[in-house]
Amino acid sequence: MVHFEASAVSFTEISMNDSSLLEQLRLLESKYQITGQDIGAYLEGLYETDYLNYWDYIHLDTLLSLQIKRTTFPDEEIFIMYHQITELYFKLILLELKQLAKTETFDPAFFESRIGRVNRYFEVLTQSFTVMMEGMEPGQFMKFRMALLPASGFQSVQYRLIELACTSVQNLVDSESRNQTAGLILSEKLDRIYWRRGATELSSGKKTLTLQRFEEKYNQQILHFAGDYEFSNVFERTQNLDWSLESNQSLKKALRQLDENANIFWPLAHYHSAMKYLNKPPAQIKATGGTNWQRYLPPRFQKVVFFPQLWQEEELDEWGKVAVQKSLVKPF
Repeated sequence: MVHFEASAVSFTEISMNDSSLLEQLRLLESKYQITGQDIGAYLEGLYETDYLNYWDYIHLDTLLSLQIKRTTFPDEEIFIMYHQITELYFKLILLELKQLAKTETFDPAFFESRIGRVNRYFEVLTQSFTVMMEGMEPGQFMKFRMALLPASGFQSVQYRLIELACTSVQNLVDSESRNQTAGLILSEKLDRIYWRRGATELSSGKKTLTLQRFEEKYNQQILHFAGDYEFSNVFERTQNLDWSLESNQSLKKALRQLDENANIFWPLAHYHSAMKYLNKPPAQIKATGGTNWQRYLPPRFQKVVFFPQLWQEEELDEWGKVAVQKSLVKPF
């Protein structure tokens, strides 16, 4: 028999036949010894704990209260919710990439499983973009979007962190400067990262207010994150693998798929949406952040590739073309 006591709770006369219950109680006692409290005190606290409800666990009431519109147009709520859902998926992706960065021992099977999760998240996001493309009335969108200035999806810091967790900063430098970074330190390379060029005013080439405010809020976070992942991002962790080995082929396929999902299909989904809503003759309409989306979104201009060592030279030269044709997505 075992005997646990606290001020108002006791376990007595537990039959030795209840071995499973006894073992659980021993484990609990061992866990709570470090606190200096008897296990009975914690069990007593359970008496006062209410049952857990689904709506409490996921904070449903709070979640459903976060869609705060700035106009009276109903479709603005769709716009808000879709972007909130997107950010939650980005958080899921970052959770997976963090595991890959922090694991001490490289295990190809573990890497492949987590990259597989990331790919599924990206595929859901890309496929769900019809919510934006087909789920809003253009007339409503063109009106409520003017109340959002200068906010832009460009300001999603989580997506920037995803890029930094996937690959070297060198691979994210603007394509025109990528061969001119010898001797530059990390912060200087970040100053030349490709997406900064996408947030320039169409007329003057100056930083948009969208970019200025983004940098004010997130520059230090991005620099710190980039430093944390400089030698532990997925590119660095897989850099020295022998890709000719049969045992590495499934991981190679998963990484190539990630490159296509993140750097071809996801930006193309944005591009097609922008073409639908903003490509209005006789002049194209600026994005809410004033970004140069016509040059920023198409993969063939940026040529951002997380894992360039996994692609042939001709594939890199015509980045995205084959993937787009294979998926039957309208070519850009």
